[in-house]
Amino acid sequence: MDIVVLDGHGLNPGDLSWDGFKKLCSGGDISIYDRTLPEQVVSRIGNSEVVFTNKTVLTDEIFAACPSLRYVGILATGFNVVDTESASRRGIAVTNIPGYSTNAVVQHLFALIFERTNRVHVHNESVMNGEWVSSPDFCYWKTPLAEIAGKTLGIFGFGSIGMKAAAVALAFGMNVSAYTRTPAKIADSGLNVKAVSLEELFSESDFITLHAPLTNETRCVVNSSTLSKMKPGAMLINTARGPLVDEKAVREALDSGVLGCYAADVISVEPMSADNPLLGAPNCILTPHIAWAPRETRERLMGIAVSNLEAFIRGERLNRIV
Repeated sequence: MDIVVLDGHGLNPGDLSWDGFKKLCSGGDISIYDRTLPEQVVSRIGNSEVVFTNKTVLTDEIFAACPSLRYVGILATGFNVVDTESASRRGIAVTNIPGYSTNAVVQHLFALIFERTNRVHVHNESVMNGEWVSSPDFCYWKTPLAEIAGKTLGIFGFGSIGMKAAAVALAFGMNVSAYTRTPAKIADSGLNVKAVSLEELFSESDFITLHAPLTNETRCVVNSSTLSKMKPGAMLINTARGPLVDEKAVREALDSGVLGCYAADVISVEPMSADNPLLGAPNCILTPHIAWAPRETRERLMGIAVSNLEAFIRGERLNRIV
């Protein structure tokens, strides 16, 4: 069985091992590419039966040109990069990796919140520049600082990540509210979380965090209208999907002061384009899609990807989309 990994660098830039995949080749070959351009996809898949992709798009045209393909393993949770309808018609199994990054994403969420409330980077830079050495006082602060206890965290989406975020926020003494299409999830969670409408979420929260998949309904759920409902000085955090927000509207809200702070680990087009309206925006914290990147998290992802393929070889279904 021949295996091709089209874009392995994101998952494994060199600090992990591909041995788990290699053991499943059963006498076949494995080809691992750091990155694959669209025009290289067909030739690199060739007659292989198994392909793994992270962000490389697999279309109906590609499937038609690679008739030996039997299995597509997506090295991520989202599966919009694969034409799943075409795969289903052609009898190609497709799997993804759900639930692997919950702890890491919630950790990153609070790192972004604390960057806003505690300004660790600003004050470390100040100390390293000699300002504490020359200070007449034992302490000083360059910006206002804030506690999160007693503040309200509003969660858009209440899946595994949203639920974990709620539990952590409650441990910090925050009030937590959530908007979800399935309010029963909130009641069933056993957490002290208030179910609210979308309007209440935006108008009552001191911090709003997005944890929903990208769908036609959620695309640009953050727009000029919803932003206008936010409390003065409120912070919006996006560690989910870039297109959940209208970035032009966010930039306008930051420039005008309607939005206190926007922090995101995701952007509408990645890597970020030079003309993105958020580049250089005031009160804006951006990280380059690293919430999933701790080594332990990527190890977990790789292990699940191997298990998915092992199950397929045994004729079993594990994390199957189609």
